[in-house]
Formats: sequence, C-alpha cells, structure tokens
Amino acid sequence: MALVTADTTPPIATREHTVDGFTREFLRELNFGQGVDLTRASVNDKYLAMARTVRHYLMTRWIETLRRQAELQAKSVAYLSAEFLLGRQLDNALLASDLQDIVREGLANLGIDLDELREAEVEPGLGNGGLGRLAACFIDSLATMNVPSIGYGIRYEYGIFQQTFVDGRQVEKPDDWLRLGSPWEFPHPEAAVTVGFGGHVEQYQADDGVVRRRWVPGWSVLGVPYNYMVPGYAKGRVNTLRLWSARATHAFDLQIFNSGDYAEAVRAQTFAENISKVLYPEDSTPQGKELRLQQQYFFVACSIKDFVDQVLPEGYDLHRLPERIVFQLNDTHPVIAVPELMRVLVDEKGWEWDEAWAVTKQCFAYTCHTLLPEALEVWPVELLGRLLPRHLEIIYRINDEFLAELRETYPNDELRVRRMSIIAEYPVRAVRMAYLATVAATKVNGVAELHSQLLRDKVLDDFAGYWPDKFTNVTNGVTPRRFVKLSNPGLSDLVTEAIGDGWVTDLDQLSGLEPLADDAEFRRRFREVKQANKRRITDVLAARDGIEVHPDTMFDVMVKRLHEYKRQTLKLLHIVSLYEKVTTGKIRLEDVTPRTFAFGAKAAPGYVLAKQIIHLINAVGSTINSDPALEGRLTVAFPANYNVTLAETLIPAADLSEQISLAGKEASGTGNMKFMLNGALTIGTDDGANVEIRRLVGDENFFLFGLTEPQVAELVDRGYHPSAYYETNEDLRHALDLIASGAFSGGDRAVFEPVVSNLLNEDRFLALADFQAYVDAQARVDEAYADTEDWTRRAVLNVARGGFFSSDRSMRDYIDGIWHTHPVPPGS
Repeated sequence: MALVTADTTPPIATREHTVDGFTREFLRELNFGQGVDLTRASVNDKYLAMARTVRHYLMTRWIETLRRQAELQAKSVAYLSAEFLLGRQLDNALLASDLQDIVREGLANLGIDLDELREAEVEPGLGNGGLGRLAACFIDSLATMNVPSIGYGIRYEYGIFQQTFVDGRQVEKPDDWLRLGSPWEFPHPEAAVTVGFGGHVEQYQADDGVVRRRWVPGWSVLGVPYNYMVPGYAKGRVNTLRLWSARATHAFDLQIFNSGDYAEAVRAQTFAENISKVLYPEDSTPQGKELRLQQQYFFVACSIKDFVDQVLPEGYDLHRLPERIVFQLNDTHPVIAVPELMRVLVDEKGWEWDEAWAVTKQCFAYTCHTLLPEALEVWPVELLGRLLPRHLEIIYRINDEFLAELRETYPNDELRVRRMSIIAEYPVRAVRMAYLATVAATKVNGVAELHSQLLRDKVLDDFAGYWPDKFTNVTNGVTPRRFVKLSNPGLSDLVTEAIGDGWVTDLDQLSGLEPLADDAEFRRRFREVKQANKRRITDVLAARDGIEVHPDTMFDVMVKRLHEYKRQTLKLLHIVSLYEKVTTGKIRLEDVTPRTFAFGAKAAPGYVLAKQIIHLINAVGSTINSDPALEGRLTVAFPANYNVTLAETLIPAADLSEQISLAGKEASGTGNMKFMLNGALTIGTDDGANVEIRRLVGDENFFLFGLTEPQVAELVDRGYHPSAYYETNEDLRHALDLIASGAFSGGDRAVFEPVVSNLLNEDRFLALADFQAYVDAQARVDEAYADTEDWTRRAVLNVARGGFFSSDRSMRDYIDGIWHTHPVPPGS
C-alpha cells in the first residue's frame, strides 16, 4: 500500500482557505505532529491531526488579538469562574474559521468521514450545569463582540463525573476527558505561578521603618496555565481561556525513592495534584470542604498574580488597575479573590490599607446565581484561618471597617449591623462569602428580573437598602452560534433563507419570522425540520443508550440538574398518574396524546434523595416501556450522562419544555431559553427567566401553572401540610399509592418509601401543592398539540420572539451597566 505523506515545506503564516491547502496541512500534521502516515493512522490520530490543523487557521487571529491588546492596553473583563462547560470544540472552531465545507471535502478526498472524527472528540466536563454553560456562552459572546476578555478557571483532570445506571441507580465513574489528548490546549509550564497555603502571619519592620504583616505559607503548589482559544464568530477576536492545573513545587524525592518508599517519594506530587484533580469534590466530609476551599483560592490566586505580573506591562501603575480590568465573580466560588488582591497590594506591593481598598472596590463585580440559602457559600473561620490565615485577617479588617460605617448610618439598630456582618456567629463562626462579595463589588446582579428583585427584597435586602444603586439585573442568555446555528442546522438554514444570516450575531432579527407564523408553507417546512430532529435523536438514543423512542410522538423534555427544587418528582407524578389511569381503564389509551417523556439529570454524589428519585424515574420508565398494552404511546427515556453534546441533539427535537421549579427558587435557567429558540413551547411556573419568556412570547403561547412566589411564601408561613393534598386529591393519592405499593420495584415497598415519605411529610418544594394545577396545564398542552397547524404557529412565534435571550444581549447589559468596556476588533 502506498504511503500518503505531506510535503516538507514549512507551514505558511497565513493559512490557505482552500481544499488543497487544508489537505496539505492536515497531512503535514498527521505525519510530523502525530508521527504516522495516513494508512496507519487511527481514528484518534486523524482527529488530533485535524483539530490541530483547524486551530492553525485561528492562531493568526489569536496572536494578532494578543498583540493588539498588549499595544492598546484596552480595559478587559477577567471572568473568574470555577466552571466552564465548553462542549465539544471542533464544530465551534470550524464555524469560527469558516472551514466546514473545506474540511469536509478535504477529508473526503482522503477517504475520511468528518462525522466519524467528530465522534472521537471527548467533551471536557469542566462544569456541573447552568453556571458553567453560561460562562462558556459569555466568553463566546465577548469574543464575537470583539470585547477584550480572559476567562480564568481550573483545568480539572477529571470533570463532572460520568453517569451510568446500574439497575436503574446512578453510579458515578471518573470523567477521564484527557485520556486521548486535548488538541485545543496550549500548556505553558514556564509561566507557572506559586500559590501558598497554611503557615502563619508574622509582623516585621519594612525598609521604610513601617511595621507590616506578611504571610509565611506552610506549603505551596504550582499553578500551570493551559491556554485555550475562544474564537469569535465571523472573524471576530480570538480571546483566551486560561485554566490552571496544580503541580507540586518539588514533585519527586529521589533519596526516598531509592530507599524503597516509592509512595512517599511522590506524596507531595499527589497531594498537590489533588487540588485540580476533580470538579467539585464531595464536601460532606471535613477533608472535602478543605479541598474545595483550596481549589477556589488556588485558581483565583493564580489568576490575579498572572494578570498583575504577566498580562500587565512591566511598571504599570496599579493605582490605575480599574481602568485596565474588571474581575467578574461568577457566583461565590471566586470571592476569595477580594482579600487576595488586598494581600497583593498591601503585603507585596507595600501599599497603605486605604489606597489598596479604594482600588480593590473598583475592580470587582459580583453575579449571584441562587436564591437557596444553602448555595450561598459560608466558610468556617477555623478552616479559613488554618488554610489562609492572612486572608482571614484581611476579611476581619474589611468587616470591622464596614460595621463601623453601618453603626454611623444606623446608630440605634445593632441588630441590623449584626445581620449585615460578613462574619456569621451562629451556628459556628464563619465568613459569608456573598456578603463579602457584596461589600467589595461595584455592582451586584441577579440573572433574571424576578431573581434580581428577590435578591433585593429577601436574600440581600439589608444591603440593597444600604446601597440601592449597587444592585442591578442582567438576565441570562445563550449563544445562538452553538445552540441554534450548530445544534439545529435545519432550523438555522430555514431561518437564514427567510430573513438572512444577520440573526447569528443579532438575534433580535428573529422577529422577522413573526409574519411567517401565519404562512402555511413556512409552517410545513418548520415541522419538517422538527421531525428530522426527532429522527436524529431517535437514532442517537438507540445507538448511544439502547433506548427506543418513537419520532411521531410529542417530545416532552425535562433536562436539568436533579434537585428537589427543580421538581422532577412533579413531572414523574404526572407520568405515574397518567399510567395509572390508562391501566385501570379510567381513560382510554386512544385518548392519550402519544408522548416521549425525556429526562436528563445528574444528582450530586452525596445527594441521597436525588439519587433515589433518579432510581424511581428509571423504574417507572422500565415498567411503562415494557408494557405492551401501551402500544408505544407512552415512553420514558432517561439517557445516562446528559451533557452538552447530547443537549445539542435533544433540545432541537423537543416539542414541550418542562420548566417547573417552585416559584421563587430558580434564579434564571438557560435551558428554558435554548428550548424556546429551537421551537419548543414551555410549560412552567412564574419562576426565573420563565417570567420574561412568558411576557415576550405571550400568555397564549406559554402553559403557565402553579403558585406564585408570594403565594408560596404565604402558604409556607401559615403552615404547609403536604398530606392534606394527598388526602383530598384522588389522582395524586392513586399515583403515590401505586409507587408505595411496590408496583415499580418488584413488589418491594421499601425501595421507594423514602421518596414517598419525603413527599408526604416534608415536600420542601411544594410538588403536591402544585400537582393539580400542573395536570390541568398538561391537559391544555394536549388540547393545543392536537391542532397541528396552531401548535406550529405557536412554535414559530417562540423562535421569533426569543431574540432577547442571546448571550450577546446579556454581554451588552454587563458592558453598559457594570463593566464599561469597549470593543477592540483585531487589527483595528
């Protein structure tokens, strides 16, 4: 067999956007990068060579972006986030470099199928869900909008766990996403940063005679940066995502190794690397809590030192730091960055406290992503003082000065002063990180109108009263590049044919589709796209999970993290109730709308009840799917390991989007936006961004149900008794009784008793209270779905009115109201 090899001419600086040019570079990379020829190359060899070839086409823009930024010193956004849930990178890189057709043709000429190589890419699971996916959307938008930015996070060796099901139960396996190599990263060990932990604080006399304090760490680790390109669409900037990996400062002791104690010889290396080993280690143990705090400090310390010492030019006047950077705190995980910047300015740069605090307060902005008290991080003083003693001193001083201000403003209200203290006294002395962020930030924002209002009124109400102008709202958004253009090419082509391609970077242009909702031919083609997407997910689920679903059914989809407040149990009770009615003859099978109920959810490893709910969903699904009497009219699909890659196939197929959290508990949601933009109708409560979706799409195109947030508060205040709803609602009682009877557990009543007992006796998120309203709303769904033309009209209107939910719009809101940065196109 003849060898197919590359020519040996050096790579050109400006890549040739032709099929022949790509083919030459691909073969060169395969030969000299992977060290194989085409005839012997594995699929992974070819994928790695292709990925590196594609990235070559982006690197000129990346280098030019970095050069221009160094020259202009424009103000940048540093997005500090413990999560970046990027999804697969290949398709996004092909889109940004405009190489899709060239690469497909070039590979085909070599007998290679691009789609086969796509499947070889392993998604980096560097996030848990919405928080990390949002961060990825935001950095995509900033690059597309030509805004200077850098993302800072952690290069977890093992990302969010791989979820498998064993007998219907969730079993976690390591997410070894790096096992076959990562062609999208650029390691820079020469730029490693040293980060200290533990030790003590000492007092000393500086050269100027001033008595100062300094931290003497007890041990340290190295943070090694790995850079990723963040390419903007349509030849925009290529910004940088910098992820940090922990390494030991002295990884190997040869003398101990030679003595035969091999484990002890690498103990320091193992200990250090634990910091970036796993995304969100289980924190139900003291060791897990400590490791989480180590992770958080590690990445922000690396990032601040990197920006101050390596990104800024030598000799830069740090008094002007707010003119050059804003650090956006993505939730409470990076808030330890506030005392870290103070430590750098006061201890390392020798500044006076007041001048350091004046600069620090101008450099941070804080996004709160939750309304749940347990999600607002609180670190025990004992742990923080042991791990970061100097930072605890700094936090105490920040708090002392803040409380002194409060006592001047509220001289007769000591209770308010205590409520607002950064240091909590009960049940243990601890640092309230959300309070620290609020005190230090220039702006504090929620992520949907309702969420931001509840932040002001309930969660941080004392602070909003003290600083009313500090609080603002920025409703979340999603990138239309990944979640329409790439994930739904059929819809993308249809929309572009109808209104042009400007919508990809200006999603408000989708409003041009609105008149077409009344065009019968457009509706027909819209349905064809939806049906093709259903066939696509049907094939994927069959091949990926062995799950058989029917493309001619309504796709009723609920995908999100498994948590009680998101109320997967409410959806499940509806399914069980429907099944119970059909099997007992209360309703005829032919009167039931054929549905595929699709779930996607992971439960935190230590969240026992959530894992029991997953087991119950799978058990119900197994029973329903194996019942021949149902004739395939009801199917439950719960594919394991829901991730961005699966979302990109499942969301475009959805007819109905389930957004049914208890009102007042969901901050925003972004899945609800993705479903809307892909032509699904929403059934949901008035919670999070659902409020804005309903207002924009119209009440008639949204299936609203359930208690409002004030009604929830009133019911809880007067005493909520879930068993009362069980006793008075026959359908609910029969559904719960069926689960309790062992019908879905082989007659074993004990298996799902904890779930049933929790709903009947506690039901923290009022699933039973909203059950009947939810069932009634589902009846309205059935009625609407029966009118195919009208349902399609509503679906088109959902797309047409979804332009507000672009992450580009979110970025404009941040830029105008918080960051005050400006676009800097490459080469401008």
